Amino acid sequence: MDSTLPVLYLLILLILLSITSVLVIRQITKTRKTESQLSKLKNKLTKEKGTVDEYYQLASIYLEKKLYVQGVELLQKALRLKDPENLENMAKIYNALGFAYFTQEQYDIAIRQYKEALKIDPNYVIAYNNLGHAYEKKKLTAQALEAYESALKYDSNNDTAKRRAESMKKRLTPS
Repeated sequence: MDSTLPVLYLLILLILLSITSVLVIRQITKTRKTESQLSKLKNKLTKEKGTVDEYYQLASIYLEKKLYVQGVELLQKALRLKDPENLENMAKIYNALGFAYFTQEQYDIAIRQYKEALKIDPNYVIAYNNLGHAYEKKKLTAQALEAYESALKYDSNNDTAKRRAESMKKRLTPS
């Protein structure tokens, strides 16, 4: 009975160390993959003109790394290469551009970008959610509610839009 407690502690420690090792290895693998992709895209785009998708991918990596200014530059390059055959990507680019401006607290520019995304793809639910969030930051409750309700019109199961729309309704109706 006396020896089972230390064995149990060692077993728990071993399990915790194993779980931690797996998580660390997964993170290292993910980081190496991202860095490899970043390096390839950077090298390619410095040597030659890239595609809309390549600029978008590189910009997405920069945005993930919180390098918003560089991300904005790349997204703007992607927009200059307009691809009329692939409008869905253009909507994603405008949405990403809106996100980059939003994170820099440039809400008016972000709103303009989200609206551009929605002109291209009127049922782009993520852009409606982002637009609503930007309106919230500007304290434009009615517009935020409208954006969230538009998101719900296209995706009635959207938890973010449901939660935020309820919050906006509470703000608009006095108790």
